[in-house]
Amino acid sequence: MNETVLEKLKILAESAKYDVSCASSGTSRSGKKGMVGSAAGWGICHSFAEDGRCISLLKIMLTNYCMYDCAYCINRRSNDLPRATLSVTELVDLTIEFYRRNYIEGLFLSSGVVRSPDYTMERLVRVVKDLRLIHRFNGYIHMKSIPGASQELVNEAGLYADRLSVNIEIPNEKSLQTLAPEKDFKSVFAPMRYIQQGVLQSAEERKRFRHAPRFAPAGQSTQMIIGATADTDKDILRLSSALYQRPTMKRVYYSGFIPVNDYDNRLPALKQPPLVRENRLYQADWLLRFYEFKVDEIVNDAYPELDLEVDPKLSWALRNPHMFPVDINKADYELLLRVPGIGVKSAKMIVVSRRYSRLGSEQLKKIGVVMKKAQYFITCHELAMRTVNELTPENVRHILTQKKGRKLDDRQLTIQFQDVL
Repeated sequence: MNETVLEKLKILAESAKYDVSCASSGTSRSGKKGMVGSAAGWGICHSFAEDGRCISLLKIMLTNYCMYDCAYCINRRSNDLPRATLSVTELVDLTIEFYRRNYIEGLFLSSGVVRSPDYTMERLVRVVKDLRLIHRFNGYIHMKSIPGASQELVNEAGLYADRLSVNIEIPNEKSLQTLAPEKDFKSVFAPMRYIQQGVLQSAEERKRFRHAPRFAPAGQSTQMIIGATADTDKDILRLSSALYQRPTMKRVYYSGFIPVNDYDNRLPALKQPPLVRENRLYQADWLLRFYEFKVDEIVNDAYPELDLEVDPKLSWALRNPHMFPVDINKADYELLLRVPGIGVKSAKMIVVSRRYSRLGSEQLKKIGVVMKKAQYFITCHELAMRTVNELTPENVRHILTQKKGRKLDDRQLTIQFQDVL
């Protein structure tokens, strides 16, 4: 690798680090004779596969030059920072060379927008096309689709990339126009629609023709920046829920706003990224996708923001004590999922295990239930514990948020509470 390409690599890899939407591949493709590499079924970009393997990804931009001047972006055209552009050949050779050295197992490719969305998109498509057809690269490729790109280019990209993504960035169009006046929701949602149409059309063709090409087999994803605008968690999660109604949307990523452009008065003056809020949004997102919660159950007009002190599931349970306690040995699967401390896997194991015997606290611990939380919301065989209705939601919240070294058990807290009354 020559010094020029190495210097470009340093600049463009640094510029790409703010895009978080590349955590898992979602596709599986075994190695083939005459081809280079394979796509792992789980995990990408320094994630861990089920068998414990750490799978790495080359995360890079084609160029960090950009025609847009978005307030929140480090690569905005008005910033004075080192700029670089890799040619299509340089990026293709770099990817293959890194793979052969066993540095990476896949590619995450994005780019600043230069000249026009179509010009940039065409160069990105050439990279993935050359990797697939000339170098026979069979590994995982995640490519960012450029907002405003034509349907023809998006359709061509879907034939070679495993996953396509288009970042919404700001969850409200009015806020987007304030921070990025050169962008709008139409240019973002148009390629999303093209990707969805391509995936669904490909699925129909494969029903009729066994060897029909697959279009973006890992679906699509998007990303929203959290904390750069006044949008509430309710606004963000409602948009996420609407996106998940689309059959091809696999993940919505949440990125805590990093104040990289302090000089711009349109941005909030944050000392550090809102990482706790970001984490709560991911937890709420998990409830929407796997725990059968609706948005209005997690956040609504009365509670527009997520509770930063406790996780969203526990927060919902404390606001709805009338739903508890749940009898572990009788409740259906959907109700078990509502209990704090019980996950999808443990709920399924409870349903199977109770067919053979009544479950007690010891059995629940072995199954993997987090009894520290669950004990206040359930009843079961041999479990003598005061529930949320006996202790009151306020006391349960206080118990579960106590700092180490100052923790009171529920019995001591109940005595103190009774003394006050």
